[in-house]
Amino acid sequence: MNTIFITGASSGLGRAAVKLFRQKGWKVIATMRNPEKETELTSLSHVTVLPLDVTDEQQINDVAAKAIAQGKIDVVFNNAGYGLMGALEGTSDEQISKQIDTNLMGVIRVTRAFIPHFRENKGGMFLTTTSIGAHVTFPFSAIYHATKWALEGFSECLAFELKQFGIVVKNIAPGGIATDFAGRSMVFGKHAAYEESMSKMMQVLAGGPSIFEFSTPELIADVVYDAVTDGKDQLRYIAGPDAKAIYAQRLEQGDEIFRKGVAAMLLD
Repeated sequence: MNTIFITGASSGLGRAAVKLFRQKGWKVIATMRNPEKETELTSLSHVTVLPLDVTDEQQINDVAAKAIAQGKIDVVFNNAGYGLMGALEGTSDEQISKQIDTNLMGVIRVTRAFIPHFRENKGGMFLTTTSIGAHVTFPFSAIYHATKWALEGFSECLAFELKQFGIVVKNIAPGGIATDFAGRSMVFGKHAAYEESMSKMMQVLAGGPSIFEFSTPELIADVVYDAVTDGKDQLRYIAGPDAKAIYAQRLEQGDEIFRKGVAAMLLD
């Protein structure tokens, strides 16, 4: 029985992935910050729920050791993250540091903790949730985009580095997912000087038709499963109809025309 280790498994894509991989006959180690609040996943066979805050290096190392003690890990799915939105000028150092610590450093720490295990086993896969926001940008999300673009560069380089040991690195870049990401998983930085332009953008996004055609977590989880099992030498998987359309549009139009189009749609 193969085993996958998943971060950010309490909701959304992470939770859907836990259920899908279990259904497909995998053993799942599902991690989350507050497992004491979890009732459904803890009742499932072949699912082990463990506490994990990806900003806590010592806890990461302890949980990795505990997971490995249960047997060989085949896949580590770095999925934990959240969005910081708002004008940079209204964003505090604390908010910026927390965003980078969770979205970027969290992935780096978890990955580093499992590399020796994969190297000793001469194989394994690191899979990371980035975002369509790792390939295109939208206003008022500069730090969020910075972390996601950084993850793409991190993963591409790491893929070269670890290939000699039979270790595979892949990324999932979803568009909008119908979860509570814009609620529980979104933090806002506010500044009076940007209220009008940010309000206009939010109105455009809230009205129809939106540039985001939100996918279900289950649809994106299917892409995750395909990426893990398809045997392809492929780094990036653009996931969801909206992400595919947006990415194709940028490639077709080129960076500058696409960028001006985003400004015209959301700000002008």
